[in-house]
Amino acid sequence: MKKLIQLTIFLTIFFVKSQEKIVPFFKNGEAQIVDAFNTPKMWIRHDLWVVTDFDTDGDGKMDRMHVSVTRPIQTDTQGLKLPIIYVTSPYFAGVASETEGAFWNVKHEIGEEVDGIVHPNVIRKGKRPIISNSHIRKWVPRGYIVVHSSSPGTGLSQGAPTVGGQNESLAPKAVIDWLCGRTKGFTEPYGDKTVSAYWSTGKVGMTGTSYNGTLPLAAATTGVEGLEAIIPIAPNTSYYHYYRSNGLVRSPGGYLGEDIDVLYDFIHSGDESKRAFNNKTVRDTEMKYGMDRITGDYNDFWAGRDYLNQMKPMKAALLMAHGFNDWNVMPEHSYRISKRAIEMGIPTQIYYHQNGHGGPPPMKMMNRWFSKYLHGIENGVENDPKAWIVREYDKQQNPTPYKAYPNPEANQVILNLKSNDAKSGKLTLDKSNRQEQETFSDNASISATALAQSNSSQHRLLYVSDILKEDLHISGVPNISVKAASSKAAVNFSVYLVALPWDKNKSAKITENIITRGWADLQNHASLTKSSPLIPGKFYSMKFDLQPDDQIIKKGQQIGLMLFSSDSEYTISPKPGTELTIDLMETKLSIPIVGGKSAYKKSID
Repeated sequence: MKKLIQLTIFLTIFFVKSQEKIVPFFKNGEAQIVDAFNTPKMWIRHDLWVVTDFDTDGDGKMDRMHVSVTRPIQTDTQGLKLPIIYVTSPYFAGVASETEGAFWNVKHEIGEEVDGIVHPNVIRKGKRPIISNSHIRKWVPRGYIVVHSSSPGTGLSQGAPTVGGQNESLAPKAVIDWLCGRTKGFTEPYGDKTVSAYWSTGKVGMTGTSYNGTLPLAAATTGVEGLEAIIPIAPNTSYYHYYRSNGLVRSPGGYLGEDIDVLYDFIHSGDESKRAFNNKTVRDTEMKYGMDRITGDYNDFWAGRDYLNQMKPMKAALLMAHGFNDWNVMPEHSYRISKRAIEMGIPTQIYYHQNGHGGPPPMKMMNRWFSKYLHGIENGVENDPKAWIVREYDKQQNPTPYKAYPNPEANQVILNLKSNDAKSGKLTLDKSNRQEQETFSDNASISATALAQSNSSQHRLLYVSDILKEDLHISGVPNISVKAASSKAAVNFSVYLVALPWDKNKSAKITENIITRGWADLQNHASLTKSSPLIPGKFYSMKFDLQPDDQIIKKGQQIGLMLFSSDSEYTISPKPGTELTIDLMETKLSIPIVGGKSAYKKSID
């Protein structure tokens, strides 16, 4: 009898607990892992196709996007509604293998038309795209539903890839519209049976890295209702800034010869029967006649693939992340968007680290961001410091908070150039009244690293500061004003800001040597949209930004400004011999320094 009573009590307690509604739990403003949600074998997973309002593959039907959903079982058993973490990508079905000739040949004269590239085909892996599980494992146990979708023309999504075209913004918008009950989803790619997101609260956040970080921004620029917050990580925010630099044809770091048509081939993993139409319409027409590898000018084609031009409708809260030494998708991509978002009054934070491509903010930051804007938890995240920067020797999970980026205490300090000896000239606060010119010749076969380490070279000019007696904090966007003449009608112009002496140790951090970089085409001295051939021997003035940075240059080092021509890792590589002459009196470097001119003077006195 006693055992029967105990069993009855146990079953009663179990029945009561099983009827308790499981809900997300928060501590210190952050969503916590809930054991009842952390049951992968019980998660509900299903696929569907969301209809869009565009037809980009020419079949006369509105393209449908393939969507994958993963949600806690309680969304069915208890009717629980939860917010969404949404990730969209062109990579879920695999990418093309690198084929010889698939990248543009860069060994030719600037402005010379060269043969096109070999176009590889993506071989899709399996019947269903491979959807990443990293976000599922991170967010579903914390009380979110995770949704993935493939971009147009990739995986099981219909349409054509456009690499920054309008459909890549409208596709995630359609998925968000479906999550909010405003458009239809179907159980099959061409079927009529509909499916609804009855488990959605209508609150959506997006995140992702690189291309996957670009697409949250693309969606946000549509102003779609329900997209409350985005966390783009190392996003490409302008394909012009990715493949060009101040009028110069320039490759992203590590992918010499890549251009927008190469990326198109790389991701085009959609329906094989639609590829011929897509190739003809997008790659071989729109891209071919818009990308312009001859002049490198900014035009309507590139303007349509620049999200800065499309931000007016945007209202989603923005937490941006980037690496200051990301030489693939360079830090200007995040800086220009976050700057505009702040100007628009959008809730904005930015996280920068000192490493390369990728690198999300700490989980605490992401958790607080989504908890506030998706769950509505009043955790005060909007009052947190607006900038978080990982210092040079700290771990990425341990950023230092600042009021803003650039540091509000930073001011531009103008440094002038003076000749000194065959090894290097001087960077000085004093402006010279003496007319001086120095000349170097182009040679793309010598790397920038080798030029920076050489004691002297006829292929670069180097100007160095005095040895720093105190640490110097650079924060913001350096720029250079140059007056130069070329011996030919076209010439590459490359600028490196380096920390010297160069640390040749293989284990040296990149921050030990590289401060920042920049590239430009002097043919665009008057306009980014129209280049004009240079008259050999004539001097032209041009001003342009280097990449944003926040770095502490240690005492005992010197700041070096290196001017050279072709950069073997980034630019077209013409035959050696073009000469560039710099007018030192009319050339100056401007560096944003915390504490301004007085801090700089103090560091060298």
